[in-house]
Amino acid sequence: MGYGPTSKMLVNLVDGCVQAKNVAPGSTLWTLDGDRTVQTTVVEVSAVKARAAVDVVTDHMTFSASPDLLLATPDGWTRAADVLGKSVAWTHARKLCRERLTIRSGYEFGYFVGATCADGTVGKNYVSLVVNEEEFATRYATALTACTGLPARLEAVTRPSGYLKRDLPGFRVRVVSSYLSDALRSYAGGDAHHMRQAFPRVVLRDIDTFDGFLDGYIEGDGCRAKGRGGRHVVSANVPFLADLAQIIGARFTPSKRGLRSQLYVTDGWVYRGTFAPEDHPIHPPESSWIKVQEVRPRPALGTKPFTFYSYRLAPYPTFLLNGHLVREPW
Repeated sequence: MGYGPTSKMLVNLVDGCVQAKNVAPGSTLWTLDGDRTVQTTVVEVSAVKARAAVDVVTDHMTFSASPDLLLATPDGWTRAADVLGKSVAWTHARKLCRERLTIRSGYEFGYFVGATCADGTVGKNYVSLVVNEEEFATRYATALTACTGLPARLEAVTRPSGYLKRDLPGFRVRVVSSYLSDALRSYAGGDAHHMRQAFPRVVLRDIDTFDGFLDGYIEGDGCRAKGRGGRHVVSANVPFLADLAQIIGARFTPSKRGLRSQLYVTDGWVYRGTFAPEDHPIHPPESSWIKVQEVRPRPALGTKPFTFYSYRLAPYPTFLLNGHLVREPW
């Protein structure tokens, strides 16, 4: 019995997708280690003929393989013939070729995340900030470059003012990176919309990162308190402010009038001893679980059998079959 995909199924090489029959010793394949993509190398290729295959239909595509090929599920490795109704590990194959950033924690990272939570826009493959103040935009661009390595520059733009009923001059910082936009969505609980974003607990990695977050967030959605040693934060996202208040040991009462609530951040909040570092991943997850909708037996037609291709791999024994994590039986 063969253990691999059929000859025309697409295997995810680092250099691009190829049919299973075209994978050669020395080829480098993508695979998953937890929720991160890693690379593994083909040591040996073998081909076996058999007369029975299965078509596995997932939420994203259909692929053909040996009934005994193993797929990763929450319950462990499961034969392809037995995965109906189960969830299987998958990564978006089109994102495998993108640049993976080295994101560095610290004050600049916290500032970048805080300012983005307050005034930024997280698109499908870009992150941008449009503000009136050139100094704010400059600090944002500097922090973005410092923590990601991406070149960021200011652009002069105009933005409409609903209050003044006219366009106002402003400044925009915009970088294109689906990896960074995925990271920011993961920090905010999957949805970066200002009204739905969760508090980004990744900024609790250390006190420097959190200080940067406070400065960036308050510069976008706050102001200095007149005559007092502190700052005001204003937002309509009540759960976000409630989490922030707990971290800094502040009392917070949501507004009963209007849509926006206010939180006071005293300059001496750190002396309350309420800050507790937390360890959270700084890089975005690159895998998810998708459902298997159907498993169809597929007998060979006529006298021509299927050819299944198997790979001996190192250092990881797994590989991606059009984004789906698979391996041969031990």
